[in-house]
Amino acid sequence: MPKLQLITLGCSKNRVDSEHLLSRAVEAGWEISPEGEDLAAAGVDTVLINTCGFIGDAKEESINVILEAGRARSEGLVRRLLVFGCLAQRYRDELPELLPEVDGFYGMNEMGRLKADLGIVDATTDLEYVGRRLTTPKHYAYLKISEGCDRRCSYCAIPLIRGPHVSVPEEILLREARALAAAGVKELILIAQDTTYYGLDIYGKRTLGRLIEKISEIEGIEWIRIHYSYPDAFPEDVLEIMASNSKLCKYIDIPLQHSADAVLKAMHRSVDGRQTRELVEKFRRMVPDVVLRTTMMVGHPGEGDAEFEDLLDFVKEYRFERLGAFQYSEEEGTFGALNLPDIIAPEVKQERYNRLMEAQSAISEDFNLSRIGRREKVLVDSYTDGVLVARSYGESPEVDGEILIGDTQSINKLDINNTIGNFVDVEIRSASEYDLLAEIV
Repeated sequence: MPKLQLITLGCSKNRVDSEHLLSRAVEAGWEISPEGEDLAAAGVDTVLINTCGFIGDAKEESINVILEAGRARSEGLVRRLLVFGCLAQRYRDELPELLPEVDGFYGMNEMGRLKADLGIVDATTDLEYVGRRLTTPKHYAYLKISEGCDRRCSYCAIPLIRGPHVSVPEEILLREARALAAAGVKELILIAQDTTYYGLDIYGKRTLGRLIEKISEIEGIEWIRIHYSYPDAFPEDVLEIMASNSKLCKYIDIPLQHSADAVLKAMHRSVDGRQTRELVEKFRRMVPDVVLRTTMMVGHPGEGDAEFEDLLDFVKEYRFERLGAFQYSEEEGTFGALNLPDIIAPEVKQERYNRLMEAQSAISEDFNLSRIGRREKVLVDSYTDGVLVARSYGESPEVDGEILIGDTQSINKLDINNTIGNFVDVEIRSASEYDLLAEIV
């Protein structure tokens, strides 16, 4: 039986693509080598890399991983090296000449050819549920509810790579969710380039709320989490469901990017500073105890000192529980790269980034410290070096901090194998900027 190792880079949306492909590969007779397993020791026949091409750092990581696998290919440790995903789509014409050690590149519209080269006989479409081989812990999984994006943010290349927004029909998503629940998944994380746009193209209206309600009826699914929302026309019914349905985590991942009118206009964000503030206030009002994760960008063309100070004041005032930030960089083909000169000096961008993250660091620590003494329901992800690693509704896997349970007396009474992937009640004992320490109650 030939052995395949699939390396996934980039976002959780790529992970879902990989998991679907792995399922079909197993059906076609491939043995799967876990990602990271030594290629020579495992006797891997084919290495397949799912790349990211979103921003400069992600592109650099993809190239480095390809080069490393290429060396293994040149040394005869593997027979074949194949590359697909966003980087392969974005630079389909350039990559074969730059990376001759790769045996095949496949753009997003060439997945049929990739499957054929892997011996997968496939008469299904990309939007049909055909099975998943999870690469996450078995108790949580990502559910990709749509592909592509109709937005035209000035800095973003996703529409150029992934194409326009296409929702996955409800019946396919529900079939997938039921199959995941039957396999032991307790937490579903809904993802897309823009989850709030879901349903508009096939049902004529935004139906994210309806989808959530139907998923919440599936036996075994206990947490549903929303990632990658867009602030324009955020569906209010989702907030009503979040406030009343215990299965929908009071957690929203909504990249706001900025607060200053001039910058939001230059970004083509469809909302201004006032609307952005009103939306955050609505979240806090309609969903008490909601945890908000957002992303901000510094150094976008049009951001002067006044605009950055507006952003800094906004972050300090609204105190997001989770916040990440990026420094603007031109992405070829985007409106910004073609029309907005990047004149802000790198050292200015870095200084603004540092100031923003310093402010957020204090906010994050204050939020965690405020939880000391509280009892919380947590989902246990793993057990390492005598410590249970867990999350509450306020922590999403891979992007947020963790709750560490290290009280030996309580842990020794547990069946560790049955505890991992299940819920326990804890009391928060201490906290730092990112992680919390807790004891089982």
